[in-house]
Amino acid sequence: MTELICICCPSGCHLSVDEDNDYKVTGNGCERGAEYGKSEVKSPVRVLTSTIEVKGGEIGRCPVKTNGAIPKGKIFDAQKKVQEVCLNAPINLGDVIIENICDTGINVIATKTVGEK
Repeated sequence: MTELICICCPSGCHLSVDEDNDYKVTGNGCERGAEYGKSEVKSPVRVLTSTIEVKGGEIGRCPVKTNGAIPKGKIFDAQKKVQEVCLNAPINLGDVIIENICDTGINVIATKTVGEK
């Protein structure tokens, strides 16, 4: 039995997930909590947020994030790939910075426009 706190809404329901009973979830206040509990135990995923160095920009770093959730086990590898990148200004909000990060099918995108100096 795995105990979790649901993060789907501000209620923060205390979930219990029974792996031996087809991942049955109890303690959830809504169906989203049941889905979250089951997926968190079976294959947890996260959205990666970070920043990347910018040369010639009005600011020195550009915030980025994955445009979807990636497997939790690939977060550190994905962050290493993000740290290897250096961008040149200008950068536009929504620009794809890294395609298919760690073969997940998910892209890293810019979350802010950074103009030139």
